[in-house]
Amino acid sequence: MWKFIKYSLLAILVAATVLVTNAIWFKPFSIRVFYDRTMLEQAMESPQTLTYLGLFDQFGIRGHNAELDDTSIAKADEGYAELKETYATFQSYGREGREGQDLISYDIFDYFLSQQIEGEKWRYHSYSVNQMTGPHVNLPSFMTDMHRVEDHEGAEHYVARLQAFKPYFDGVLAKVDASTERGIIPPRFVVDAVIEQLQGFISPAVADNVLVTSLRDKLAKTEMSAAQQQELVTQAETAVRQQVYPAYRDMLGYFVALAPKATDDAGVWMLPNGDDYYAYQLKQFTTEDISADQVYQTGLDEVARIHAEMRVIFDGLGYDSETPIGTLLQQLNADPRFLYEDSAAGREQILADYTAILGDIDKLIDPAFRKRPQAELEVVRVPEYAERNSAGAYYQAPSLDGSRPGRFYANLYDITATPKYGMKTLAVHEGVPGHHYQIALQQEMSGLPIFRSFVPFSVHTEGWALYTEQLMADLGFYQNDPYGNIGRLQAELFRAIRLVVDTGMHAKRWTRDEAIDYMAANGGMAMSDVVAEIERYIVWPGQAVSYKMGMMKFVELREKAKRELGDKFDIRDFHDVILESGSMPLPILERLIDEYIQQKAATAA
Repeated sequence: MWKFIKYSLLAILVAATVLVTNAIWFKPFSIRVFYDRTMLEQAMESPQTLTYLGLFDQFGIRGHNAELDDTSIAKADEGYAELKETYATFQSYGREGREGQDLISYDIFDYFLSQQIEGEKWRYHSYSVNQMTGPHVNLPSFMTDMHRVEDHEGAEHYVARLQAFKPYFDGVLAKVDASTERGIIPPRFVVDAVIEQLQGFISPAVADNVLVTSLRDKLAKTEMSAAQQQELVTQAETAVRQQVYPAYRDMLGYFVALAPKATDDAGVWMLPNGDDYYAYQLKQFTTEDISADQVYQTGLDEVARIHAEMRVIFDGLGYDSETPIGTLLQQLNADPRFLYEDSAAGREQILADYTAILGDIDKLIDPAFRKRPQAELEVVRVPEYAERNSAGAYYQAPSLDGSRPGRFYANLYDITATPKYGMKTLAVHEGVPGHHYQIALQQEMSGLPIFRSFVPFSVHTEGWALYTEQLMADLGFYQNDPYGNIGRLQAELFRAIRLVVDTGMHAKRWTRDEAIDYMAANGGMAMSDVVAEIERYIVWPGQAVSYKMGMMKFVELREKAKRELGDKFDIRDFHDVILESGSMPLPILERLIDEYIQQKAATAA
């Protein structure tokens, strides 16, 4: 008996060795293994991604936490070459004979890889350093929010990463220089904003820099002795002085020299082959072939429709029917009833109220959802060093090991930009059942290739979050709350305006000021938000279009399912199909819903 077991175990080991060897060094036997190998290979190329995911830390594998990503142009060249090899291997498996989720996976992977490969042509068109993104913003945020320090090793890794700032910055700066040589220079306001950010970051004494104070705060929560903690803080100070500040100063010098070459033009039409680049960006972010003119006209139509709906509510509340909607919204923004005290206490109250609103939402959603993510959600403030140029709010996914919950970040820089009547809708969008439901559930999916849990499609993710705003209205979240409903419509109006101003600047040659004026006049937002949003669209062309275009597709598909299934339609089924399949391009999503409709109709017949 023992001999049989011994030889059986040996056979299993040999078979496993063959499978592992095949998966690592050759074309895998199974496309599913190929998907997972590709996902693992991409993750292993990025130490920061591994930290973000928390995939290996739970098993005691932590060496990656001492490294930063390789940002060199040579590494990017290598990445594109490997991507093409991966795509060729993928195509060799073939599409024929696949069905159901297997076919969905194939088509998503095909679309995602082909778009990345096409993006090589435009690799230098993006502004690698701007007021929204770049190492000067992203790395401090990564270190303070993502890098865990729970023991001495974690602290040593933190210091090691500080020592790697200089080569990281150098790699990014080389790409910026390559863009500059090609005539791709950010608008002057972007350059000026970056200069201000860089100067601001290195203005404190080293001991007071957030990278040092954050480590000090993290160490205080460990069991290390005071002497050990001080030694590590001293090492961090040395790294900031010798590596971090010089990296910032080099980048500052580059942008100061770049400033005279920049112009005030806002749109990417000014770049070499700018119109073609914008067309690529629209396709990238909507996953559909749609022209700038179509997006622009859709935006104008939606702005008019939403204004008309808001007019009915304002009339019912007794407001002057001759006053423009944008002006009425600005009046609401200034109404003391809807404003918090401009103080630390007022900001703390905002966070507490968001948490309470999420609790209210939780009581209403059962009629529309069966699935809920296991990951928790918390509301936190956007880091103060980053909030001036950050979006009004954003969501951060939880870690895979459960050590970090999902986070709804609220920007409290300008307290007047958080009127009470709009808070319900923002909590829905960034939290429940918006981003937290869709993204956390996507990470928790089982039975599908790993890449399906992480592949990003803005039009799906942002479209879903905006769709849930309307869904919560359907569920009675704004019943007897006309001002809350105005807040919901204002949020949708904001996304419709984006269609107009994004295409206006990048395709129709609007100036930055023209876009600001249009959004301020029609959206009624706080001016600080208007300026930050318009400047965001300038450096991220096409992304802002994805929200409204995605929402409209979700609504269209839901109405199609209701129409074709009649009394057999259950909105929980509809949402299950979406949330159990993860993010995907809109044409594939539509096919998935069509299959659901057919299967539901057949089983109910």
